[in-house]
Amino acid sequence: MELKKFVDFDNLTNAFAARTDEALKQAHFIFSTMQSPGLVKVGMGLTKWSLNVGLPVKGIIRKTIFNLFCGGETLDGCQRATNELAAFGIGAIFDYSVEGEKSEEGFDGSAQEIMRTIDRASQYEFIRFSAFKITGLAHFDLLTKIHAGEKLTEEEAAAYERVKKRVDMICAEAKRKDVSVLIDAEETWIQKPVTEITRDMMAKYNTEKALVFYTFQMYAHSMLGHLKELHADAKENNYRLGAKLVRGAYMEKEAERAQEMGYENPIQPNKEATDRDFDAATEYCIKHIDDIGLFAGSHNEKSNYLVTLYLEKYGLPRDDRRVYFGQLYGMSDHISFNLAAAGYNVIKYVPYGPIKATIPYLMRRANENTSVKGQSGRELTLIKKELERRKGAKKQFAHQDKF
Repeated sequence: MELKKFVDFDNLTNAFAARTDEALKQAHFIFSTMQSPGLVKVGMGLTKWSLNVGLPVKGIIRKTIFNLFCGGETLDGCQRATNELAAFGIGAIFDYSVEGEKSEEGFDGSAQEIMRTIDRASQYEFIRFSAFKITGLAHFDLLTKIHAGEKLTEEEAAAYERVKKRVDMICAEAKRKDVSVLIDAEETWIQKPVTEITRDMMAKYNTEKALVFYTFQMYAHSMLGHLKELHADAKENNYRLGAKLVRGAYMEKEAERAQEMGYENPIQPNKEATDRDFDAATEYCIKHIDDIGLFAGSHNEKSNYLVTLYLEKYGLPRDDRRVYFGQLYGMSDHISFNLAAAGYNVIKYVPYGPIKATIPYLMRRANENTSVKGQSGRELTLIKKELERRKGAKKQFAHQDKF
């Protein structure tokens, strides 16, 4: 199939239209740093330690990695990022990126904050999404125990019922306000309760359209089959499957745990297998679009090209409201902004939260950019080209201004 038929990701004028020279230089510095896995590991370790002992490092974090990958510390603080994206036809997914809460009070607080993201999303006209992790609403150890099939104590069973009620409250509010909800995937050893809860919410709220989305991490070798199983379940039980497809974010952790505990590594044998299954999954969803809502979350240029071709292949318009492209805030602007300029539905994940609480999210972004082949390198190459292009344009303008 011919790539670059409908969109050109090398159009740097579109790609960096929202970035000032200063912002580009800051991104250049951060992605340059991420070229060194050792430096990233040491830097993130020092960051966590400094925050834990109360050293005044929040200002440095805020001005560097936090500003690049997060919209703000509060929902209101995301307004600048939201307006910036909306000006170029890109939606924003508000993601309260606080994980690993420890108390019932904390879980209830997270649920209320997610409700606020739904209310804020409902105020926008063209793209209305929210996202959350169930680990923001439940004890990780409780989810681990449920996944393992261990018997719960009476207290644990009651806690799990509260988790399900929190999620149901969120999804009910999303239904009332017509806002789609992405329930993010997490580590495979807690995925069974995440699957159970998300499937039940889809069955309850996806009767008319895909409103609640389940996340498939395609770097797990079971995911393509799992997608087809959930699609069959959706057809049998008369609900629409919401399918958010990503490659995944816990690869090293998954492999290490599997080796330590002596079970089969759930991760694909290589990147090629992950790419193959991701692309097969996007085509499967578009082929069955009458039953499925697709959110294609990818920073891979070829995979995004292929989705544009699948839309044409199956006779769907570029702006079909059942198909969305998604990238993370601060990454792959050349994909997001060029897709939006070509008329596709594009959304950026805009995480927010207190700086200390977002460290797990920021660590994943830092690790992702060092471990995913070519990610930070590709970002750096494009940023360098754009800085050079702007420098040349300024020189030419200055030369012309003399005459």
